[in-house]
Amino acid sequence: MDNMAIADRRRLRRKLTFWRIAAVLLLVAGAFGLYRFLWDGPQQSAKPHIARIEVSGLITDNTELLERLDKIAKSENVKGLIVSISSPGGTTYGGERIFKAIRGVAEKKPVVSDVRTLAASAGYMIASAGDVIVAGETSITGSIGVIFQYPQLGQLMEKLGVSLQEIKSSPMKAEPSPFHEAPEEAKTMIRAMVMDSYGWFVDLVADRRKLPREDVLKLADGSIFTGRQALANKLVDTLGGEKEIRSYFETRGVAKDLPIVEWRAPSSRSPFALFSVAQIAKFLGYDDLIPFAGPGQLGTDKLFLDGLVSVWQVEPR
Repeated sequence: MDNMAIADRRRLRRKLTFWRIAAVLLLVAGAFGLYRFLWDGPQQSAKPHIARIEVSGLITDNTELLERLDKIAKSENVKGLIVSISSPGGTTYGGERIFKAIRGVAEKKPVVSDVRTLAASAGYMIASAGDVIVAGETSITGSIGVIFQYPQLGQLMEKLGVSLQEIKSSPMKAEPSPFHEAPEEAKTMIRAMVMDSYGWFVDLVADRRKLPREDVLKLADGSIFTGRQALANKLVDTLGGEKEIRSYFETRGVAKDLPIVEWRAPSSRSPFALFSVAQIAKFLGYDDLIPFAGPGQLGTDKLFLDGLVSVWQVEPR
């Protein structure tokens, strides 16, 4: 091969490399453009709309959700908010923060709590932040109460021949412990905390539902209710769905034909999530092989919740 042919081949190779790099850059730019148009676009819409957020799964201290609610409260284009809840509850602190954030939105625009399959314990706490609560006839709600749980590993450690020695600054430090039976003083301390949080929860429901505290105490024994029962006990305002939600917004001066726009968490809006290992496994039908990728994670989440908990738990059979 002569020198001229070699030079031509090198020039052709450089041109191909240039166009390959250009194609990759265009693909990346197109992906980000699609991301902004399809995922960021609705939330930045200049058109008036009704925002909807979803509270699902186990409730914890969710900073991203709080920031999203703050943006909704400040947005002049958001004329109302729907909070769709499908949750068995979670930490009382997580529920408290979300409750207060929703009340912050309600100070500026109408808010409807949409109880789906389940809104119990801290889920009901969040629902009570809405101006009205709409539930399905067979939705599950209620379970007003607080619980503190800790495992006991002492007997297992004895069988394994393992012991734990402690040197503490005071008797109540690190109590109750999972490694030995809690002394009565520790149980009294935890019980006082639980009852104080329980009293706060009861007062919150009494205030939001405009019910006498005595009536709320009768309902706040941990019992759960269907939507029909909750309506009879004045824990929800009406039964139904989007039709009833829009009818309420209309009474608050919100146009009936406004579009409802989902305000989702950024992670769920990212197009690159489509290429995650979990998503690919799900597409191929192997999602059960990915640990913590599905409903089975719920038990693990519950195991590692810290602090006081307001959660409805179904015992395994």
